Amino acid sequence: MESVVQAQDANSSDDVGPRLKAVRLMHGLSQRELARRAGVTNATISLIEQGRVSPSVGSLKKVLDGIPLSLSAFFSLQLDDDTQVFFRADEMPDVGVEPIRRRLLGAVNDRREMSIIYTVYPPGGDSGAELLTRGGEQGGIIVAGKLEVTVGGEVALLGPGDGYYFSSDRPHRFRNVGDCDCVLVSAISPSTI
Repeated sequence: MESVVQAQDANSSDDVGPRLKAVRLMHGLSQRELARRAGVTNATISLIEQGRVSPSVGSLKKVLDGIPLSLSAFFSLQLDDDTQVFFRADEMPDVGVEPIRRRLLGAVNDRREMSIIYTVYPPGGDSGAELLTRGGEQGGIIVAGKLEVTVGGEVALLGPGDGYYFSSDRPHRFRNVGDCDCVLVSAISPSTI
């Protein structure tokens, strides 16, 4: 066992054990499965997680290869992030302009790097007569109905399962030319809402 791990100093502030356990659980692995994948004993994983032993850099890398996860990712991973993960429909504010309804996912997260939006265009709903432009990228998939999408000089009528993806610097427009609601799930990066 000494070749795999070194005895941990009682005064060490090393958080490798709790961090390994949190990362292992995040990846849905049991101690036994991680040990099998890494080619070490189950006891080794258990002792590291309990903080009873501290692995050498080489041994820790071998264990992390079983996840797989690099050393830098292991130590830089923010484990105390308490940002909300799951959202019910009533927790997504409507950020649309009548008659278009747009529910924003994750609005409470002020560090969002993208906007994910559930949009309903009623018949005749239109993003506006003027073509839009903004930085970044955007993409979306039609869930129900039909949506006419204009990007630069290109125009397409998209239906359920169809999608688009383009640089938002290109002038664009969205409008429902059908006779029923069009439902769209889209993402815009960087977050503009």
